[in-house]
Amino acid sequence: MSDFYDALEVRDPEERERDLFAALPKQVLQAQTAAPAFARLLDGVKPADITTRDALAKLPVTRKSELLAQQKERRTSDPFGGFSAIRFGSRMTRVFASPGTIYEPEGEARDYWRTARALFAAGFRGGDLVHNCFSYHMTPAGSIMESGARALGCTVFAGGTGQTEQQVEAIVDLKPAGYAGTPSFLKIIIEKAAEKGVALPSLTKALVSGEAFPPSLRDWIAERGVTGTQCYATADLGLIAYETSAREGLVLDEGVIVEIVRPGTGDPVPEGEVGEIVVTTLNPDYPLIRFGTGDLSAVLPGQCPTGRTNKRIKGWLGRADQTTKVRGMFVHPGQVAEIARRFPEVRRARLVVEGEMADDRMTLKLECANAPEGLSERIGEAIREVTKLRGNVELVSQGSLPNDGKVIEDLRSYR
Repeated sequence: MSDFYDALEVRDPEERERDLFAALPKQVLQAQTAAPAFARLLDGVKPADITTRDALAKLPVTRKSELLAQQKERRTSDPFGGFSAIRFGSRMTRVFASPGTIYEPEGEARDYWRTARALFAAGFRGGDLVHNCFSYHMTPAGSIMESGARALGCTVFAGGTGQTEQQVEAIVDLKPAGYAGTPSFLKIIIEKAAEKGVALPSLTKALVSGEAFPPSLRDWIAERGVTGTQCYATADLGLIAYETSAREGLVLDEGVIVEIVRPGTGDPVPEGEVGEIVVTTLNPDYPLIRFGTGDLSAVLPGQCPTGRTNKRIKGWLGRADQTTKVRGMFVHPGQVAEIARRFPEVRRARLVVEGEMADDRMTLKLECANAPEGLSERIGEAIREVTKLRGNVELVSQGSLPNDGKVIEDLRSYR
């Protein structure tokens, strides 16, 4: 198994699905009994019934804005807003803060954030020294990567961010095997080393995250001797997906259940269609059920050429929150979805907003099958009822709307 972190990566896909959904009822029960926020959100849900994707899709999606609101509302009694299943003490080793401010717990489990798998896929092995340039200040990024490196058997230099000259000096002196951090800061370090006229021959691999990693930057770094691999992780969920040497999308982690849903809803989209990434984690300490990341992606067909059998996603394709203001009124993706749901003929919908200052125009473009006479007029009435605004309706041929996850497209030159 030297090519893989563990046997879980090469399970038969049907076996993986059975294992995940056999574990899910226990996680739902844990959320209901140990996390008061989920006791409210999942009131009336029978954990034993949540054993399929269809059953999971019926549960509510919790988004970061709702988590933040709950934390702020209950801050005096519970800084985690009722979402954490552990409290201060030996089971909670650290607390972190993300912009908002959202507080996240770290439990005592080995490789709590599950990043060892991503580091292994990036080429790191036990005995390596990892130069970790993710932030160690307030946010969990540094710990997310360090805990995975330690679980893998690596030693970690806690470089953190900034102090570029000292970072270069430490790399020269300590000769780490690889780097962990944002790709842009790796570029800055390499440029600073070149400016100082020093070589960094030990630095041959990198696991990057936290921002876009376009092929142009990947190739620039590779030309200077460093093979960069990316992963997708969040402060709430830990590792969600990771890149392999095949560089064909990101393979999903083994400890999460991922759905791609239509933005503004909890409705799963067909495979290959762009939508919001919704994650259910199997972490009992922070049992987030159907947590909406706000990030867009899509499932890729087939399996990874490396032999890993889990599903793959395309990577980060933008943000799902496309709320916009039209004639002084907010219009949400969920409202567009509500309009579309009223008409079974509608397959896909996209609201296009055009115009300039004081001249906003809305057109709801709809892919329809066998549209009956008068459908446009009835949809127009639904637009007014749901959004309190008037909008045009345009029926378009199936497959003509772009597959980019956009439900609202704002084309105005002035906002």
